[in-house]
Amino acid sequence: VQLQASGGGLVQAGGSLRLSCTASGRTFSSGLMGWFRQAPGKEREFVGTISFWNGATSYANSVKGRFTISRDNAKNTAYLQMNSLNPEDTAVYSCAARNRRIITSEWNRAGVYDYWGQGTQVTVSS
Repeated sequence: VQLQASGGGLVQAGGSLRLSCTASGRTFSSGLMGWFRQAPGKEREFVGTISFWNGATSYANSVKGRFTISRDNAKNTAYLQMNSLNPEDTAVYSCAARNRRIITSEWNRAGVYDYWGQGTQVTVSS
């Protein structure tokens, strides 16, 4: 299984970016696809995730109302739409996938995800 993330880049504060994560080698119709980020000198943190079976989402408080995750089951792809970006959003963003259902309270734990893609850099200038 491979996860391919794309869409990072440099954007000014207040701008938007959309990240994509496509899975190949397996269909995640009953699992999760999520995003985590890690800024320099900081620990990796949960950003958000979406369930492939019912489209339910969960977000970190720091991005609620600004970021939206959607998915295209037919393409085995999830998208992270990031709006109203600020310099604190600067980080390497990585997508992760899980191929089985799990209770909602566990969705923000990196350890429950089975597969990880390479990171994509998002830089927000002030």
